Amino acid sequence: MQRHLMNTKQIKPNISNKKVFLGLSGGVDSAVSALLLKEQGYDVTGVFIKVWSPDFLPCTWKDERRDAMRVAAQLGIPFLFFDFEKEYKKEVADYMINEYITGRTPNPDVMCNKEIKFGVFWKRAKELGADYMATGHYAQNIKNQLFEGVDAEKDQSYFLWTLTKDDLEHVIFPIGHLYKTEVRELAKNHNVPVASKKDSQGICFLGEVSLDEFLPNFIDIKAGNVLDVNKKVIGTHKGAIYYTLGERHGFEVITTSSSDKPYYVISKDMNSNTITVSNDVEVIKKSVPKKIRLSRLNLTANTIDINLYARIRHRGEKVKVKLDGNTLEFIEQVKGVSVGQSVVLYKNNLCLGGGSIEEIID
Repeated sequence: MQRHLMNTKQIKPNISNKKVFLGLSGGVDSAVSALLLKEQGYDVTGVFIKVWSPDFLPCTWKDERRDAMRVAAQLGIPFLFFDFEKEYKKEVADYMINEYITGRTPNPDVMCNKEIKFGVFWKRAKELGADYMATGHYAQNIKNQLFEGVDAEKDQSYFLWTLTKDDLEHVIFPIGHLYKTEVRELAKNHNVPVASKKDSQGICFLGEVSLDEFLPNFIDIKAGNVLDVNKKVIGTHKGAIYYTLGERHGFEVITTSSSDKPYYVISKDMNSNTITVSNDVEVIKKSVPKKIRLSRLNLTANTIDINLYARIRHRGEKVKVKLDGNTLEFIEQVKGVSVGQSVVLYKNNLCLGGGSIEEIID
């Protein structure tokens, strides 16, 4: 089989005339996904999903929809438009804003996948007769188990930890076995209209807009004081809401020597709008949590053995952990652990699920 064809391990059985609804975003990844699904003999329908976008941000969804329609026309597949703006505002945008208000660190991309792409989108697709749904994620569904994408630089399994065994029975990731360079090459070789289109960046609905620009439109954010471990004011910050534990940038500390070691955030207080920092190696080490409690735990394996690793951020290094119920213990030290973050569990390149950090225990 040619290298560009879909990984046979991901192909669902008896595909003749099976209907697949594909999230067609207007980008190259979903376009090549449609191409590969057609090559495999699926009955493919491309669907553009309209999500919420605040009034103060540039409106680009019509341009993206136009690109998606061009791809569908070129490939000769039906095209549909699903308006999930209301659902997106409630389940993704409001969730993100409320998490920041309470001092947590949200992951809107995870919620976008859970509630929108693999939630209301699949529900609508199923009502319209779809047997499967597909997306352009860099991940692999092999025998209803979630694996990392082959391209480590593009792997998106971290954002898919909420997928259940039931979800994986009807989900296809057509490009998970390819590298991004191969996806681009396929698009060019087949004259796909968006072959050279730039990848979108940033949070799912913000694009390249920073949190500094976005959050003040919904939350009253004020500058505050930076404290040392003795509660002495040693600098200023732009708002405690912006900082996560372990962060070392974005605040100012009054220093007396150019040889001072870098300061790291070791705690924050939303009520007083302060962050506490330290440049003492031992103090920083003690502030790094050893145990956390997870909420919304989702596991796709019946048993979890000792060879368990976790990521606390997308493309972050995997660290060895132990899981006992919903309590996770870090065997290796990891910085930047904050309440609200997603923790995703792996055994080699198999994604076993994950959860949200609900509490730092120790």
